[in-house]
Amino acid sequence: MTENTPLKINTGFRLQWEPAQESHVLLYPEGMVKLSSAAAEILGLVDGQRSLIDITHLLSEKFPEADLAEDVKEFVEVAITKGWIS
Repeated sequence: MTENTPLKINTGFRLQWEPAQESHVLLYPEGMVKLSSAAAEILGLVDGQRSLIDITHLLSEKFPEADLAEDVKEFVEVAITKGWIS
């Protein structure tokens, strides 16, 4: 993966708001991952068209007071390792 590679949520995973958990979750056949608000913001931008650079730029515009680049990159690397996105 490069910083320009479009990212997508992998087949079998679905991002959704879960009222019972009062948070966004990532659902998959074997279970569910409760997401932090930051993780949900990032995954909400993963659409198969946007790259890491695109997502970082959009989040930097939304949260200009925060230096997000390294945190977004680290989360994306973890999500790829866990097989949530590619």
